[in-house]
Amino acid sequence: MNKLHFGDCLTIMDGWLSNYIDLIYLDPPFNSNRRYNAIYKDETGRPLPEQIDAFSDMWELNAGSLQDIRNTPIALRAAGVDDTAVELWRLWMHALRDTQPNLLAYLSYMTLRLAKMKTILKPTGSIYLHCDPTASHYVKALMDAIFGHNNFRGEIIWRNTSSHNRTKGWGPIHQTIFFYTGGSSQYTWNRVFQPYDKDYLDQHYRYEDERGRWQSSDLTGPGVRGGSSGIAWRGIDPSVNGRHWEVPPDRTLHSSFKHPTGYSEMSVQDRLDALDAQGFIQWPKSGKMPRYKRYLDAALGAPIQDIIWDIKPVSGNEDMGYDTQKPVALLERIIKASSNPGDLILDPFCGCATTLEAAERLGRRWIGIDIAIHAIKRVARIRLNERLGLVEGKDYEIEGVPQTVEGAQHLWDRDPYHFQTWAVEQVEGFVTTKRSADGGIDGRLYFAVPDEDVLQSMVLEVKGGKNVTIKVMRELKGVLDDDDALMAGLIVLHPLSDRKRRNFEKFMASAGVMTILGIDYPRMQILTVEEILEGRRFKTPTVAGKYTPQPVLPGIPTST
Repeated sequence: MNKLHFGDCLTIMDGWLSNYIDLIYLDPPFNSNRRYNAIYKDETGRPLPEQIDAFSDMWELNAGSLQDIRNTPIALRAAGVDDTAVELWRLWMHALRDTQPNLLAYLSYMTLRLAKMKTILKPTGSIYLHCDPTASHYVKALMDAIFGHNNFRGEIIWRNTSSHNRTKGWGPIHQTIFFYTGGSSQYTWNRVFQPYDKDYLDQHYRYEDERGRWQSSDLTGPGVRGGSSGIAWRGIDPSVNGRHWEVPPDRTLHSSFKHPTGYSEMSVQDRLDALDAQGFIQWPKSGKMPRYKRYLDAALGAPIQDIIWDIKPVSGNEDMGYDTQKPVALLERIIKASSNPGDLILDPFCGCATTLEAAERLGRRWIGIDIAIHAIKRVARIRLNERLGLVEGKDYEIEGVPQTVEGAQHLWDRDPYHFQTWAVEQVEGFVTTKRSADGGIDGRLYFAVPDEDVLQSMVLEVKGGKNVTIKVMRELKGVLDDDDALMAGLIVLHPLSDRKRRNFEKFMASAGVMTILGIDYPRMQILTVEEILEGRRFKTPTVAGKYTPQPVLPGIPTST
């Protein structure tokens, strides 16, 4: 069954079988020192006071990344990388440690994950890595070492905008996609064609008759040949010019052509006679070679090239609010070229899940992984349920998102930060981007207040440990007093004893209430994970950004 995973792709891929995946596409965080935000609005269309980060690609060399660097040679050898390349990594990382430490952190992050992808990719499979010029040259060197330079199949340029009004320098209007295969010379490759552009059609398909537009094509090929292709036809000998007759293949024949009995076994001259009898041969002025009338209706299009100019950025109904969102057409082109129906597609940084939608529409199986819980939730709601009409549990499964208290405990034990993210999102809040102590604010929940032009908020703090004391409440009260938020909420993993809850409730009552439209709302509140899983939420005015399902779009298939 198709799967959508919440968590770090490195952890999730760790237990997978080798030679498991047919095609990997990844659009990982770029090392561009920018934050990419998913914009949410409340039901009135007002933006939230702060844009909420879908993810951040700002890297720093900290204790975690230093540990990753130490583990990298082991991971590279496990992926079968040559010792010479591993030693080059050591020298390279040592050089970057003092000169570009943030870049080193980014590269170590990517190296560990690419090494794992190497082990799960089938020898006949392919991997496409999407990046921008900021670190593409470094990533190319990493992929050469991990996947092998001999398995490099191409650098694809996607022109993702027509112009860029940069005041000084060349306007950046492209992104790069590196294409590697898994090691076998028999890797999956399908011929894919793209529509001709208008200039090409006007230049080449200049003629038109009752069958449609056509171009005048050569009936000969280079070189002298034996057999019937080298024999004169209608008194014309192609070998005089060092060429031979080249009968058009069936795929270029107009649908109106009627194949005579035994056409494929006929001599070249007889097949040329059949084509001429049905009006597919053009006879120029005396002394010139006859030519073939190649009709546009029979043309498959232009074979895909490594510069993609005909696929535009995301717009309109396809736009889900992600700055880095890629168009479905781009992923469909990649999937068609490097996989077959029924193959398994992986996107380890699936974001808003363009890859998953393209795979589903093309009849491929898929796995998506994302480190942002709100991405998983939005993907399930919008991409899978609404746009594709898929049903969770029937057409796909979500893994890593706790459904029980035990599952929440497992997430806390595995990754406290992701537990915090999950808990804040469960109550329709938005997480902060800091992974360290942040003054007691792990997230915010936004709501509208009458006569206020901007949305107001409840600050949220999450505690997964067992020993949550009244000190936590006092600190949260201090945050509330110092912040411009109107309310504060505490989420705890473990249930409180009756005595502790009474003490907490007494302290929270001292913070008072706020009254809106005759309804009292406690300024400080607490919820346990068990209560949240049962459907309870903080008592607030209407929550902003809360998702409202839309009807399935007409014409969208319910399954593939």
